[in-house]
Amino acid sequence: MLQEILGGRTCFAPGVHTELRAQLNRVRGVNLQDGSMVGNIRRDTSGVSARVYRNGVYGFSSMAELDPDAVRAVVQAATDNAAFMDRHIQKGKPPLPSLGMGTGPAWKEPEDPAQKTFVEAAREVDAYVAAKYPGLSSRMVSARSDSIEKVLCVSDGWSAHTVIPRSTILVLMTAQTPDGTPVELYEPFCGYGTFQEVFPDPAVLWERIDGLYQRLMHKREGVYAQAGLRTVVLGGDLCGMLAHEAVGHTVEADLVLGGSVAGPNLGRQVASELVSLTDFANTYQGQTLLQPVWVDDEGTPAKDAPLIVNGVLRGYMNNRETAQHFGMEPCGNARAYLFSDEPLIRMRNTAVLPGKSRLEDIIASVDDGYYLVDTNNGQADTTGEFMFGVCMGYEIKKGKLGRAILDTTITGVAFDMLKTVDMVSDTMHWSGAGTCGKKQPMPVAMGGPELRCKVMIGGR
Repeated sequence: MLQEILGGRTCFAPGVHTELRAQLNRVRGVNLQDGSMVGNIRRDTSGVSARVYRNGVYGFSSMAELDPDAVRAVVQAATDNAAFMDRHIQKGKPPLPSLGMGTGPAWKEPEDPAQKTFVEAAREVDAYVAAKYPGLSSRMVSARSDSIEKVLCVSDGWSAHTVIPRSTILVLMTAQTPDGTPVELYEPFCGYGTFQEVFPDPAVLWERIDGLYQRLMHKREGVYAQAGLRTVVLGGDLCGMLAHEAVGHTVEADLVLGGSVAGPNLGRQVASELVSLTDFANTYQGQTLLQPVWVDDEGTPAKDAPLIVNGVLRGYMNNRETAQHFGMEPCGNARAYLFSDEPLIRMRNTAVLPGKSRLEDIIASVDDGYYLVDTNNGQADTTGEFMFGVCMGYEIKKGKLGRAILDTTITGVAFDMLKTVDMVSDTMHWSGAGTCGKKQPMPVAMGGPELRCKVMIGGR
């Protein structure tokens, strides 16, 4: 449907960079709380937008319609807006660098399953948890799918029809400690694809759900961590959170221009030589990632963006304008969430690369510290200072895992903490059920291996 609406470049003003985008966002899902349905959502958001670049300024327009009249109207309005801004601001900047013309992948429209598909899957998972673990004080199951379909036509760049579907089943369990205090643990099981593709049979989750329950039982008997600067082994999920929140945002070029810590550190050692970090475009080791981007919303063909290489900060994530400013190559990081949003510099699949150590050897090397497994939130600012919640972890005593620990936090400054990394595991963990909140929500993925490092950990 979207492909037929744009009608090519015939409505573009000659000699002016124009981006025309038709878009459909779909969200489907249900939530069950202790077997009762408490959420049922089925939402479509669609429309068309145009953005025009003229001498350093942009004009933008959007309409919540999908027809040829709306296409002509938004292109004309964006062209007029750019001319108006140019007359009054007069930046006088040169044209954007040419990327040549091309056509990206063309995708068929994704399947749109009936709502009963999500209801039945959630009820089957809930029934399994309720029957096998009746001692839980509460349980919650969410089955959800979202997709972003875009048709992009660009006057100077690549045009494309892309679809990014993502499906998730989230399970949350709550138990009580011996003194009656509630403790909870959750895990989102997420994959790239339509709901039926990712979860052909909910029974594929039983083993992982059993593992979640076992960790909750460990946590139920947990103790508080001892606060202070400690040697820790960060699990893959926490490593991914670090890659995204504490490092990734500092190297988004618009935030670099706003004064982030990455600005003066380009070309400098910001981490141990064992640490390399990349924002991947669409695949890793031949497998499609959770948030694949083939052509971004400015018509830039997507490539992997190396950010830290052997501890040295080598680059930023750019759009076409900041790439021109910094003399870098744009790699396809300009993304918009809704049709009514302008593209911003955003992450895609940001991860620390694995190393050569085995996890068991890393744990064995720690005399007194912690293995931090799961995170439930994280925040950081453009200085690289971060604070992450840790909802699951274990003591390490004389190279062996000990008691579980209760909820705590870790804090630090990313570029300082990364310099303490002295072991990196050879495994890779990906997660991608959440969204990034930089001005617009945006589905993202993050990943990494286990890291041994030093970090400040909270106590009681």
